[in-house]
Amino acid sequence: MKLYVICAGIHFMDTEKLDLNLLLALDALLAEQNVTRAAKRLNLSQPALSARLARLRDLFGDQLLTPTQRGMAPTARALQLQEPLRDALERVRSVLTDGVSFEPETAKLTVSLAGTDYIQYAVIAPLTLRLMRVAPKIQVVARQLSAQELPKQLERGEVDLAFLLPGTAGPSLRQRKLFDERYVVAVRKNHPKASRTLTLDTFCELDHIIVSPLDGTIRTSIDTQLVALGRQRHVQMSVPNFLVAPEVVARSDMAFLSPERLVRHRGDALKFYDPPFTVEGFTMMLAWHDRTHNHPAYNWLREQIVSVASEDGI
Repeated sequence: MKLYVICAGIHFMDTEKLDLNLLLALDALLAEQNVTRAAKRLNLSQPALSARLARLRDLFGDQLLTPTQRGMAPTARALQLQEPLRDALERVRSVLTDGVSFEPETAKLTVSLAGTDYIQYAVIAPLTLRLMRVAPKIQVVARQLSAQELPKQLERGEVDLAFLLPGTAGPSLRQRKLFDERYVVAVRKNHPKASRTLTLDTFCELDHIIVSPLDGTIRTSIDTQLVALGRQRHVQMSVPNFLVAPEVVARSDMAFLSPERLVRHRGDALKFYDPPFTVEGFTMMLAWHDRTHNHPAYNWLREQIVSVASEDGI
């Protein structure tokens, strides 16, 4: 018996002519809006995907995607289909993976994790060391976080999990709190001004190194806060990432106001103080797309990340 369905009230469709591969092709084409990239994502040749697009156009009675200078633009019909199609495919994936056991010892998987250099050091690196012990065939690809591109990257599968601040993920992504971070002041051991405690006077007398990834400024919100207290500090050096600063501090008399997780393993070379004034910390979140939400492997991986990011896990 043939089954006919009304598709968005436009025309009747014979589902005997429709297979899952065509829907997967349409999902990739709508996400990429480029035949070459979509074919690569599906591990197909470009002619094979073009043939599937021709079949989809025939089935839906619509061009679905039209050529542009930069790729392909979805038609109004395609835009109408995009969200219901993604939801339907996610439900199919959920059905297929429901009850499927995941064996980390033998699982072969490549996961892409996006985060700042701070996260790469504080979480992704120790996570990889753990996976080497408990899931040695899982490969980790660390990517620099691009907050603007992240939703599309997660949707297209270019990124599987991302680490970001609250309120920056957008409503389309699932999120889970990982930890609250605090700041410490780091100086080298045997620093000539190091004592049992760090006063505000001493803090302001020190030469400082700061992290300024965007514009190389030598002034941050901390300096604004000090001015409000009637104080100022001398910034000796500005660097574009967090990983350089601890090395510089360990070899100089400079001080570094640092996220604690970035430096706390350097107790052999560095000495740490609580800031002598109030410095607001931050919260780190883990974000992912619905496409991996019910997948056993990613469920397991998220729990590993939570464990690694816990106070005792790092």
